[in-house]
Amino acid sequence: MASRTCLAIILAAGEGTRMKSATPKVLHPIGGRPMLGHVLDAATEGGAGAIAVVVGPKAEALTAFVGSAAPSATMHVQAERLGTAHAVLAAKDAIARGYDDVLVLYGDTPLLTARSLDRMRAELAAGTDVAVAGFRPLDPSGYGRLIEDEGQLTAIVEERDANAKQRKVRYVNAGIMGFRGAGLLALLAKIRNDNAKHEYYLTDAVEHANKAGKRVKAIEVDADEVAGVNDRQQLSHAEGLFQRVMRETAMAEGATMVAPATVWFSYDTKIGKDVTIEPNVFFGPGVTVADNVTIRANSHIEGATIASGAVIGPFARLRPGAVIGARAHVGNFVEVKNTTVGEGAKANHLSYLGDADIGARTNLGAGTITCNYDGFDKHRTTIGADVFVGSNTALVAPVSVGDGANIAAGSVITHDVAADALAVARARQEDKPGWAKGYRQRKAAEKKARKGK
Repeated sequence: MASRTCLAIILAAGEGTRMKSATPKVLHPIGGRPMLGHVLDAATEGGAGAIAVVVGPKAEALTAFVGSAAPSATMHVQAERLGTAHAVLAAKDAIARGYDDVLVLYGDTPLLTARSLDRMRAELAAGTDVAVAGFRPLDPSGYGRLIEDEGQLTAIVEERDANAKQRKVRYVNAGIMGFRGAGLLALLAKIRNDNAKHEYYLTDAVEHANKAGKRVKAIEVDADEVAGVNDRQQLSHAEGLFQRVMRETAMAEGATMVAPATVWFSYDTKIGKDVTIEPNVFFGPGVTVADNVTIRANSHIEGATIASGAVIGPFARLRPGAVIGARAHVGNFVEVKNTTVGEGAKANHLSYLGDADIGARTNLGAGTITCNYDGFDKHRTTIGADVFVGSNTALVAPVSVGDGANIAAGSVITHDVAADALAVARARQEDKPGWAKGYRQRKAAEKKARKGK
């Protein structure tokens, strides 16, 4: 269908009052990405060369998001909310430019796939004038029924208007529709608002297309794909469906998850082959994991890149800008932020590594801290290859440590350390023979005196 042009109109003007949120409904995230972002991605992957987003008044946050996520998309305001057909006509200027296919999508159906849009477009390419996505829920109550006659979709009947026979139909309207671009504006112009709500319903296009002798078809899609989100419970349900797909995909592509239901992915998480993920691991946006990585339990990872053979956790936190080299170890209660950990380097215990570059095979002892913030600005720490940093060391940035250097435990490093040098930055130990015994005797005498009073 590369030769066919396509416009996707995404309806995102709903107020989402049931979300009870200051955030516009379609900007609530699924898998770390706003719902609208998922729909924009599906439209693009489904071949839409142009995208029109219909929003309500005062949609600054929506406009800003679309501007960053899909800069070429056009924004159209539905000043009054008078139904779905009225919303589509808000993008009249975009429709008038002329496209072979026009898809009408919804910003609150984040699980929609490009695969289903491809099927809808294929039906349009085969001569269908109006294509309607349908699904078969376990309970069809509340949905408009799709009424077919020898393959022709003849009507969409809302439940309140359905007769007993029609209510038995389990094939229902998903809301998503596709149109042949030629004649769409004329078809929309026929829709009237002579109904109880005095609104213009896009589903009425089915009736008018049938009257005009047009070909109208229903395209069955998976029910999960068209799960809409109107409140927090449905948001949670959609998140669960999304996570299930991500887990199944990761395992199908060669990852092992000890307890899949406890692992949480973001929309862009990339997992290699022969990766082992232990329970209670969370992936925020921007994570890439190469092959043969082990991620141990209770680790939190976002904005990080992990190279082959690395071992992360348990209880590790990788923050944005963390780059973990091949076969490196980041262990329990180690936090890494905006830091490169070189090949084979190890930070196994209780450390904070922020704004640093750590060379290959370097070993950082327990309690190593890069002091990167002076209260006003961030500064960088550079540690060379084959360095040994003793436990409980603080490196006060900006500072660098040369290749092969050793730093004594308990040091506070404030100046650069030369390659192969030993740095000791702590007070010299002083022993006082017999002091401890005398101290105990004095304290015991004081305690006895207090009791005697």
